[in-house]
Amino acid sequence: MKTDIILCGVGGQGILSIATIIGEAAIKENLNIKQAEVHGMSQRGGDVQSNLRLSSAPIHSDLIPLGAADVIISMEPMEALRYLPFLKKDGWIITSSTPFVNIPNYPDIEVIKADLEKIGNVILLDIEQQAKDAGIPRSANIILLGAAQKAIGIDYEKLEDAIRRVFGRKGEAVVEANIKALAIGREAQK
Repeated sequence: MKTDIILCGVGGQGILSIATIIGEAAIKENLNIKQAEVHGMSQRGGDVQSNLRLSSAPIHSDLIPLGAADVIISMEPMEALRYLPFLKKDGWIITSSTPFVNIPNYPDIEVIKADLEKIGNVILLDIEQQAKDAGIPRSANIILLGAAQKAIGIDYEKLEDAIRRVFGRKGEAVVEANIKALAIGREAQK
C-alpha cells in the first residue's frame, strides 16, 4: 500500500487536524508515514499545505514529487487547483466548493468549479453548509475527510478510532460531533 496525499487550504480551516487524524489511523494500520507541512502566514488567512505520505514499505522523502499525488484534499477550491500539477493522472481531488476569499482578485468561483469539473476524479462538496445543517459547524473539515476516506485507503473504523484518540481530551461532545461529520462525508462519497 502506498498513498501520497496533499492537504491544502487556508490557515484555521483544520487541514492539520485532518493530517493528524490520518497519521494516527495510519500508525494503527502499521503503515510508515512521512509528513511535511508549510504554514504560510497561516494565522493571517494564508496558505497551509501538508504532504502526507503513507506506505507499507519504507518512505525515503517527506515531499511528494510533481505528478505523484494520489489524492488532494482541499478545504478551499482555488487551493485544490494550485496543487493540481502534483496530482497523478488518475488521482482524486476532494474539495470544499466554498471559496475562502482572502485576496482582492480572487477568481470567479464558477470558473474555478468549471476547471475542477474538467478533472475526472473530483468530489466537490459544500461542507460548510452540510456542517451547519447538521449542527456541527466547527467540523466541516472532518466531513471532507469522510468524503476522502476511500481515496486515501484507510478503513473507516480506523479513522473513527483516530478521531476518538485525537479529540478525546476535548470531551465526548467534540468527539461525537467529529464522528457525525465523518459519517456525513462518507455518505457524500457514494
